[in-house]
Amino acid sequence: MILYPAIDLKDGQCVRLLRGEMQAATVFSDDPAAQACAFEAAGCDWLHLVDLNGAFAGAPVNGAAVEAILAAVSVPAQLGGGVRDMATIEMWLSKGLARVILGTVAVETPSLVREAARAFPGQVAVGIDARGGKVATRGWAEETDVDAVALARSFEDAGVAAIIYTDIDRDGAMGGPNIAATEALARAVTIPVIASGGVSRLADLIALRDTGAIAGAISGRALYDGAIDLAEALAALRG
Repeated sequence: MILYPAIDLKDGQCVRLLRGEMQAATVFSDDPAAQACAFEAAGCDWLHLVDLNGAFAGAPVNGAAVEAILAAVSVPAQLGGGVRDMATIEMWLSKGLARVILGTVAVETPSLVREAARAFPGQVAVGIDARGGKVATRGWAEETDVDAVALARSFEDAGVAAIIYTDIDRDGAMGGPNIAATEALARAVTIPVIASGGVSRLADLIALRDTGAIAGAISGRALYDGAIDLAEALAALRG
């Protein structure tokens, strides 16, 4: 199972939100590129980037910070937030991103996901963010009646590289991930599923790995707070 250290970008800084609330942002670093280098130095295989302002704006906002990260590290990075048209997908991939994450458009314009996955094999993921099993969009600000598992299944034949599943109520709360819901989603599809939201200790990562169904996990606040030592966690997961 791959561990993805998260760098959430708001106003050019590394922050973590509590349950997706922009006003509940804690700033952890004003130098995202330096933070990315620290994660790389600890041995990570991937980085997970989120343009939080972009998720609300519907277009890239923290582009300068993302480009600085890409210039500073050699490990692949995936990015979500404000990626809602083919031009933006092409722009980010041309700048060196390994993978773009499509969230809102997966609900509102699923045909774009299919088009992008065909055009860029292995470089398009779907972000499914849910409260109580129902998908939320536009920076988690809008609730829908779309079932998370049904949405994931609808992309089975689209060729997407991964699904990033976030339990919004767990995100940033340090209360542990929703292992049962994530495992159920992972077993419902053949697409690799990455867990996000609530990973707060090494035992959470081990539990996710030991399901045998979950391909990756994202952790942010726990790494910044020191609740998880990245190098130790990577060694444990690889071991």
